[in-house]
Amino acid sequence: MTERELTSKQIKFLKTRAHALNPIVRVGQNGLTDAVLKELEIALAHHELVKIKVTADDRNARETMLLSMSENTRSHVVQRIGSMVVLFRQNVKKPVIDLKLANSN
Repeated sequence: MTERELTSKQIKFLKTRAHALNPIVRVGQNGLTDAVLKELEIALAHHELVKIKVTADDRNARETMLLSMSENTRSHVVQRIGSMVVLFRQNVKKPVIDLKLANSN
């Protein structure tokens, strides 16, 4: 995925796909550690669309972690609901999700 923004159709398409996903990465009491970021990198490279559960009670802390995850992984925030967030980063070499399908609907 280049640095371009996702269109509203693409976001809707990705939200639909993310609905059935289970959280692959969990950010626990230790916050956003290097190990969590490494796991997130692996998950994004393999799946492209990843659901994450952030267990921080403080809304501002969750928002800060969310922005940090997105920036550190160069991924797009597709959706966030409460403690769940969905990130997307297309694998340029071996795409898993065809975003062209979003435009055909």
